[in-house]
Amino acid sequence: MHLESANSRGSSRPRIAIACSGLGHISRGVETWAADLATALHRAGADVTLFQGGGKAVAPWQVVVPCVHRFAPEAARLTQRFARVGGWRFGMGQGYQVEQTTFGWSLWPLVRSGYDLVHTQDSLVGLMLERLYRARLSRPRVILAHGTEEPLRMLRKYSYLQHLAPCYRDDYEPHRPARQKSFAVGNFVNTALFRPGDRAAARAAWELPQDRLIVLCVAAIKRHHKRIDYLIDEFAAFRRAASTPATLVVAGGAEADTPELIDYGRRLLGDDVLFLEGIPRSQMPDLFRAADMFALASLTEMMPIAVLEAIASGLPVICSDTPTFRWMAGPAGLLADLSDEGALAEQLARLCDDGLRRRLGCAAREHAESCFSEPVILQQIFDMYDTVLQGAGRTRREAIAGHA
Repeated sequence: MHLESANSRGSSRPRIAIACSGLGHISRGVETWAADLATALHRAGADVTLFQGGGKAVAPWQVVVPCVHRFAPEAARLTQRFARVGGWRFGMGQGYQVEQTTFGWSLWPLVRSGYDLVHTQDSLVGLMLERLYRARLSRPRVILAHGTEEPLRMLRKYSYLQHLAPCYRDDYEPHRPARQKSFAVGNFVNTALFRPGDRAAARAAWELPQDRLIVLCVAAIKRHHKRIDYLIDEFAAFRRAASTPATLVVAGGAEADTPELIDYGRRLLGDDVLFLEGIPRSQMPDLFRAADMFALASLTEMMPIAVLEAIASGLPVICSDTPTFRWMAGPAGLLADLSDEGALAEQLARLCDDGLRRRLGCAAREHAESCFSEPVILQQIFDMYDTVLQGAGRTRREAIAGHA
């Protein structure tokens, strides 16, 4: 089975399934990854289908797969029912597991005979299809794109593993089973969509002040991991010390503690903070264009797509000093130990310098285009698919990738 093998429709191209149980009803990086990848593959001429767990299919190559959504009352009932017998063993330990398990069982009959490859970030979905493949009950090989911080014991169960950064692949290598193939292929950003533009017009569209620095954070509005409370405190400290007027804009999905954080931010910052919940993806390029800089308070991340969108938009990036962020932000990054009080505020103060912002912004755009643009990463993805499907001719791959 390889890229030149015929599929059920008689085509010489492989049939690729991108699977995401949360797409259509959840907004996170995983869902963005699935939608963007499937769109890019389709645009490149690949025979791809996007299988999603919610919403509506808006293109002929999209399919909505019925499943129990993670926050639905039925998911809670199933979790409680299986708790007595160790529900986690059956993929019923909590809401997201229930969603993946029900999605996976519905997905299997749709892909088991007519597809060559399933690519997913849902670890349980991937593991179900991996086991069915090994039992010769399912045709497609499975690539797990490791974007959800799964433990080593889980990662060792797959035949094909995609790490989102070279440092993750290197750290994992001593633990890799001999027969497992692993790859380092990052996320990409559409640099034609996310790009610098008319900042004044973008601010007018979002009703943001024209005469202030705009600090943008795109992340789920929550304390855990994203540390929005720390971001608010650091912006308040910066505002007290700096003479430059500034506004903090936080855009992201709502979580259980979001109302409390919004109340805290407004009490501390007043009109100098704006919270935007559940912004449609189509509106995000203009929001990035409206900003002067991007800040992310989380201490670690797998590979946040928002950072790529920021550098493609020509924004300097303030983030934690980790190997992943150093690789992603490149010459556009102001990196610091954000576990320290005052560290983020200090970097905000540095970016009050117009000249520094311009230099870092130009470097950001160049870095995004050369390292993370769609054509660059898509070629790496086709190379990975070639290896997994046991080596198609280079002519086929280049013919497909040439349309990207």
